[in-house]
Amino acid sequence: MQARHLPRFHPRPRIEALPLPDGREALVIDGALENPDGLVELAEQYRHLFEPAAAYAYPGLELWVHEQLLVRITDFFAQHLRGRLGARRTLQASARLSLLARPAAQLQPRQWFCHRDDEGLPPGEMVAAGVLYLFHDPHLGGTSFYRPRLPPAQTAQLIEDAKQLDGASFSARWGLVPGYQTGDNAAFERVAQVAAAYNRLVVYDGGVFHSSDTPDAPPQATDPRHGRLTLNAFLRCTRLAR
Repeated sequence: MQARHLPRFHPRPRIEALPLPDGREALVIDGALENPDGLVELAEQYRHLFEPAAAYAYPGLELWVHEQLLVRITDFFAQHLRGRLGARRTLQASARLSLLARPAAQLQPRQWFCHRDDEGLPPGEMVAAGVLYLFHDPHLGGTSFYRPRLPPAQTAQLIEDAKQLDGASFSARWGLVPGYQTGDNAAFERVAQVAAAYNRLVVYDGGVFHSSDTPDAPPQATDPRHGRLTLNAFLRCTRLAR
């Protein structure tokens, strides 16, 4: 990997906090990188290596990043963000460049509504999630955060049904309709929203329900210079004792 492609995080970031449910926060940093164009160039150079996400519900293409890039992400997270999110030690980290590419009409039921990133974690651990917007068109959508309208048992059943039922059956049972979630629905209420802006970084506890605010995949969805290109990071951590 060439040096110009490695992210140089701002050494003195200005961090704004957005309140989320249960006393948590989303941390928002504008101008997060000193060289954001380097990541766009990297995505363009290796666009032929982007592959459909397979193991989870992301509706698009992804390119997992090199270890050199991941080290810079984890160092910045540890120095500026980890403690503020209530995390103590980073256990595992991964990051990918992502292009949202699946048309709304082709989404599976589990992609019709917001999600969490901490499924299956043991007590005392959390996942910090981050998204860096690498596109200029704000209409491609930022990130929204949600709280369930249903009791926990029903919310858990909805999530399970979304994995098992076909679209018509799922919609009839839960009243949700096909498409990307961009606001309230029968099961989730939007409680906070971060608008998209080029080189804006948003980091949050992945245990909060969230989704992109994209109404549909853009016409040039697979083009890193015109699609909804983001850098997504996931850092599994131990929680600070309360």
